[in-house]
Amino acid sequence: MPEHHLHDRFADHLGDLTDTTVTEPGPGQRWSTWTSVTKGQRGPEPRPDWVVVADAALDTELGVLKTGKEADVHLVERAVPGDPTRHSLLAAKRYRGRDHRQFHRDGQYTDGRRVRRTRDQRAVEDRKSSWGRAVAATQWADAEFGALATLWDAGAPVPYPVQIDGTELLMEFVGGPADGGGYEAAPRLARARPAPDLLADWFDQLRRAMGVVARLGWAHGDLSPYNILVDPADGERLVIIDLPQVVDLVANPFGADLLHRDCRNVCAWFAARGLDADPDELFADVFAQAW
Repeated sequence: MPEHHLHDRFADHLGDLTDTTVTEPGPGQRWSTWTSVTKGQRGPEPRPDWVVVADAALDTELGVLKTGKEADVHLVERAVPGDPTRHSLLAAKRYRGRDHRQFHRDGQYTDGRRVRRTRDQRAVEDRKSSWGRAVAATQWADAEFGALATLWDAGAPVPYPVQIDGTELLMEFVGGPADGGGYEAAPRLARARPAPDLLADWFDQLRRAMGVVARLGWAHGDLSPYNILVDPADGERLVIIDLPQVVDLVANPFGADLLHRDCRNVCAWFAARGLDADPDELFADVFAQAW
């Protein structure tokens, strides 16, 4: 899953943002989709100040941040031409349809999960119909948007979910300037080499974050050092990403096992770097908060 530095495309579009006479989107641009989505498809309030809601905003594609088995993540600039005070960088996560993704363990995560409408639930269960495939294609995006919104409200360290539109989820970009210009995504925990005091602080951050998730009755379900980011804003804050498979610890019969696997994955990374991290102890602490 390669990650990319986004230099050239970023430089190419800077002129567009200072042009106040834009009447049509240029190459790689579209009008902001904010106004086309309903209130229920927008992130929780109060919204961060950086969220751009202006009708005149343009979305500009800046490149691919990450390619994955279920979705690709692109960097998008949302900005009002001629107004440097109204712009933001967004991560656009675009889910593939069932026929074009490689995720083969749907049932393990979705067991106990219901979609909002009975008709859609029946469609998901009938994967042979065209409507069933269409509903299934948006199920993961909907699940991640809902989880991010709830977790953000609960104070968990996750990206702010800006909006969802079909299979595209727009969220806060966690990253910073790249050497030589442009931007790059925040480094993953797997690549980090922290000092012992920071290592202990990071483990405490994750313990608290997993507790927030558990108090909502959930487990991440696929937590590992590869979907935990080190926020470059200060180099010390961890951010948890990739939450489409969040599982219900009560309704899902695999919930406790998946939580225990999360604990093993996290503790193995910390233990390999010298921290005394017991996965069974972490599991007992986090699981107890779900009840």
